[in-house]
Amino acid sequence: AMAEDRLSLCYQPKFDIASTAVTGAEALLRWEHPQWGFIPPEEIVDVAENAGLIWPLTEWTLRRALGDAQRWRGKGYKLKIAVNLSARLLHDRALAGRISACLAAAGFDPRELTLEITESAIMADPALAMDNARALRAAGIELSIDDFGTGYSSLEYLKNLPAAELKLDKSFVTEMLERSKDALIVKSTIELAHGLGLRMVAEGVESAVILAALRELGCDLAQGYH
Repeated sequence: AMAEDRLSLCYQPKFDIASTAVTGAEALLRWEHPQWGFIPPEEIVDVAENAGLIWPLTEWTLRRALGDAQRWRGKGYKLKIAVNLSARLLHDRALAGRISACLAAAGFDPRELTLEITESAIMADPALAMDNARALRAAGIELSIDDFGTGYSSLEYLKNLPAAELKLDKSFVTEMLERSKDALIVKSTIELAHGLGLRMVAEGVESAVILAALRELGCDLAQGYH
């Protein structure tokens, strides 16, 4: 699929709640197979990891996303690009060099790229994950902690990870107006993120009323079908 250019990317906007402007976009991998139809991204990643193809897949995604972003900039749209990073790669000591090489080849400012990593990826090998995270940050790349609240996280690692952004999983956001416990988790996570100096992104924003509630709570960014 990579060799025949059958993969594609679509982009979900990252909406700045205070300025009411789209300031970034997350690249989402898609594969429409001629025989089996739409293949979920998690299945693509699982196959790529088990086949030893996760770096070629990530490199393909990065090059395509950076190229799209460069074209948008040529039309006057300056958006930060976010790309998901596999747990396998977070434990590859060559990761920072590989990512930097992709950025250099594209002529792309590292400060305009965000790599999204999950809590579970960090916890698999915390020491190595932290080393790689620091190397990526030293290269100018921003890190985002994705799906926060769904893994077995440690506040000790969260405190020390050189991340710029925390993304609260949509499972807490979509029903925050109906469930008081979800609302409490959203509110306290926003306060935690800001206390640690991180931007807060709420995923799963699917209505104007949820967006308004997040604005009231001081959330920084929203992402979702709304």
